[in-house]
Amino acid sequence: MILSIRYFFDSGSFFVLPQALAACTVLLDRLGHFEPAATISGFAATPYTLSIVPEMDVATAHLRDALGDQTYVSLAHSGEKMTTAAVVAYAYDQIDHARRELNAVSK
Repeated sequence: MILSIRYFFDSGSFFVLPQALAACTVLLDRLGHFEPAATISGFAATPYTLSIVPEMDVATAHLRDALGDQTYVSLAHSGEKMTTAAVVAYAYDQIDHARRELNAVSK
């Protein structure tokens, strides 16, 4: 996942970058990292992305249930306001955190 985000960001493919971030949102939601998933979803939820990543709708609905509508909207709004560089750095950090957590469980 980091590779696809890095590839799109480094190559300047900002139109497709939200798709990789949507996949990140779905993964973080499934791993129980609800707040980071909600934050990233705010940036990733473009009309184009929502049309080709159907899992994003399911993740968004789940995040709204898990966090409450008001909290979800607040987090998503903060993600929506992030710059591209900021959301990419945030996603990298959250993926690394999830990876460390999974590695600790598997040992």
